[in-house]
Amino acid sequence: MPPLSDAIHYLLHPDELRWILQWQMTYRPLYRRDETQETPNVKKCFTYLDKTSRSFSTLIQELHPELRMPICLFYLIARGLDTIEDDTSIPAKKKELALRDFHSNLETDGWHFTENRPQEKDRALLLDFDCVIQEFKLQKPVYKDIIRDIIRRMGHAMADYCLRAESDGPGIDTRDDYDEYCYFAAGVVGEGLTDMFLEAKFYRPPPALQDGRRLQVSMGLFLQKTNIIRDIKEDADDGRRFWPRAVWSKYVRDFEDLLDPEHRLAALNCGSEMVLDALEHVPECLSYLTGVQEQSAFNFCAIPQCMAIATLTLCFRNPDVFVRNVKITKSEACRLMMESTRDLQTVCDVFKRYIRVIRRKNASHDPNFLKIITACDKIETFIESNFPLETAKSIMPKELARVFKLGSLEATQGSRKLTKKQTELGNNFTV
Repeated sequence: MPPLSDAIHYLLHPDELRWILQWQMTYRPLYRRDETQETPNVKKCFTYLDKTSRSFSTLIQELHPELRMPICLFYLIARGLDTIEDDTSIPAKKKELALRDFHSNLETDGWHFTENRPQEKDRALLLDFDCVIQEFKLQKPVYKDIIRDIIRRMGHAMADYCLRAESDGPGIDTRDDYDEYCYFAAGVVGEGLTDMFLEAKFYRPPPALQDGRRLQVSMGLFLQKTNIIRDIKEDADDGRRFWPRAVWSKYVRDFEDLLDPEHRLAALNCGSEMVLDALEHVPECLSYLTGVQEQSAFNFCAIPQCMAIATLTLCFRNPDVFVRNVKITKSEACRLMMESTRDLQTVCDVFKRYIRVIRRKNASHDPNFLKIITACDKIETFIESNFPLETAKSIMPKELARVFKLGSLEATQGSRKLTKKQTELGNNFTV
């Protein structure tokens, strides 16, 4: 039973309840895992995937079987690396060595990591990492090479960042440093996923709207920057600072002032500049999606991007960002998942809808006011110029079998059973 407060909320907001019900009753994944054909070790990997990311877990498990396990392992390995980097209790030198050597342990039987503090939420994955190693060894050599190379690059970059933080103090100084950090934290993941899509023939680089490598990097940077904006309070509480000094120092004297209610207006203006920086990646993210040729891969890429623009819009000029971790509602997540798994035109419409919300929330007293207007204009113009209605409908994944049955809800009630993971996705999705 849902909490009484939720029941009252949906009684007062029936449109929100409609999106949840429609998602639960009409969504059908193209591919499902057949757990009867899986080894105990494979099941264990997917169990850890559920524990480390309930949202991405569902997207990965609904991928085409060719890429389901390689991407599952890619996510778990990257999560293991992140868990070492995120743990502020590990001494810098020990952390540096662990990060630099991580990729070399991916085929070492029995390897695991025990140095995380007990409260680190994904510590269990690293303690039981041999299950990941055993499945990694069974993958196609080309996928193993892609994963190993990306993890090596990420690990070395994270180690360099940890050493700088040890000598210069926590935080990122310049915009270039910020872009570099986001690139090695997420942009290289976009490169790795694209290499896998290319190998599986699920991706065809789009016509030269932009440099191809830049497109795949922007996909990761947009997600990472959105997370950094949203997580400022959580990161600050844990002693981490990812908003670059070059930005926040224009608004407050000390980073901690961003979280002080006395400096709330300055913090909101600073947040606007951070959002402005993230919006610059939107045209390239949309361009990337034109090249995704397989439906489950399209869903895997499009859903997080739509969630990100919704989250970024929620964070824009929202004082709650400096008080707690904000997130979009369950009903909004369900609506976005329905829309982002249709076609490129619908994804473009989602972005235009949220860009117009940002435009409405824009404050004339904000020093970034005109730049925000210009960024919104640029995105809408880009969409209308490059993806007019008929063109966008023609740029769709090859498998045109609809994920959604658009019949009436009444006709489906009682006749369709939901999987647990489908319901969880609508309830728990975060960028």
